[in-house]
Amino acid sequence: MKKVAIIAANGGLFDAYKVFNIATAAAATDAEVGIFFTFEGLNLIHKEGHKNLEVPAGKEHFQEGFKKANVPPIDELLGMAQEMGVKLIACQMTMDVMSLEKEHFVEGIDVGGAATFLNFASDADVTLTF
Repeated sequence: MKKVAIIAANGGLFDAYKVFNIATAAAATDAEVGIFFTFEGLNLIHKEGHKNLEVPAGKEHFQEGFKKANVPPIDELLGMAQEMGVKLIACQMTMDVMSLEKEHFVEGIDVGGAATFLNFASDADVTLTF
């Protein structure tokens, strides 16, 4: 079985699309997928944050393109990733630095440090960072 390890270190709308598009595409090929969310990347799994990601200034035209192309919103992509068994790991150190608790995030995530992710990623076929 292929294994895909993704680091989500950025927390914007386009970052979310990149992370969840790659994760769900990989999961659809029966790969084992894990995403490590750190620093601003925690926005992508924050209970409220992932619903309020803004289009970068000057890129508003993408909103219409997303609709035309029937690209699902981030909360749907996140749900799809979870349904497909994508492992979501929130960075414990970043949560401590930002005074965040597991309850601040969507249901079903794991919390772990870099060592937890490195253990998962140690035999990954593909490693990506967004």
